[in-house]
Amino acid sequence: HHHRSQHPNRATMGSIKCLPCSPVPEGTRITLTLPDDFHHHFRDGPATASVLKHVARQFGRAIAMPNLKPPVTTTALATAYRDRLLSSLPAHLPHGTFDPLMTVYLTDNTSPDEVRKAYATGFVKACKYYPAGATTNSDAGVNDVRKTYPALRAMAELGMMLCIHSEVSSPDIDIFDRESTFIDEIIRPLVKDMPTLKITLEHISTREAVEYVNSAPPNVCASITCHHLLYNRNALLAGGIKPHFYCLPILKRECHREALLDAATSGSPKFFLGTDSAPHTVEAKESACGCAGAYTAHAAVEMYAEAFESRGALDKLDGFCGHHGADHYGLPRNEKRIVLEKKAWVVPMRYEFGEGEVRPLRAGERVEWSIVS
Repeated sequence: HHHRSQHPNRATMGSIKCLPCSPVPEGTRITLTLPDDFHHHFRDGPATASVLKHVARQFGRAIAMPNLKPPVTTTALATAYRDRLLSSLPAHLPHGTFDPLMTVYLTDNTSPDEVRKAYATGFVKACKYYPAGATTNSDAGVNDVRKTYPALRAMAELGMMLCIHSEVSSPDIDIFDRESTFIDEIIRPLVKDMPTLKITLEHISTREAVEYVNSAPPNVCASITCHHLLYNRNALLAGGIKPHFYCLPILKRECHREALLDAATSGSPKFFLGTDSAPHTVEAKESACGCAGAYTAHAAVEMYAEAFESRGALDKLDGFCGHHGADHYGLPRNEKRIVLEKKAWVVPMRYEFGEGEVRPLRAGERVEWSIVS
């Protein structure tokens, strides 16, 4: 049973400077640009339709991650995957539109020609860098960053995005240090060698990453998940092991969560929404060796609203959810709007997920905001 105490509140908030602001009154409404999700795991096969129902309710576009089995390493595979996503969309789209944006999985062998071919489709918006072995289905990833330089140079010329899972995968590095180590060993030299390449550090989870992104050139930005804004590692490890909070990058200590909240609510265009919602069946999570991933597609925008409200920064939510990411990717901002209302609802214990079921983040607990239109 998940107690309310896991939820960041006055008791656990930490230092005085971030005492939460008083909550806004029930019934408060805010209008946002229809948000985009710059990091989503739609999976493949029958489960995809279940995920898309949730995503299309709150996002106009979402970047589809390429870590399928086998991974989406070519333009042809990305095109076929996009067709499968489009054919799995719900018949009724709440906002009349949903556009899956595709990525190609970068390997040591990705050629400049393949990059140019992907870019020419108009719907492949990025290449994704997974260090080999760092996360779910990443074994085909990059072993040596220098081998990707020919592809990265082609991307820099085209203005194509590089999305990076910024963690080293070497077993000798402590799991809580893998992000900061990656920034020092890989990102800093990469940005120096490729000064014009557009880069997104995905799902940043540490104060070190925030400090790095703030100090980096304007072409280097970062996405932040709602679970890294709302939870620290106590949610995963205190009072029993809670496998549904196990994700990569792993949740960190409270000072890192506060640094992420500072960044997200600062209004800086360097930080934007990327849920990294990553569904697995209940059995795959609740196991002796459970999979990494938090499922948030059912309530992501509402949970971001909670995080921003905790800082009295709801006025900064629109930029974070609907402007900064689109601007970084060079996409027009969505013209449609959504309306959020401060109106609590209880998250179901399970949602259908193809033939199986997925347990969403905060199952059986309240979410304080609702999307009303």
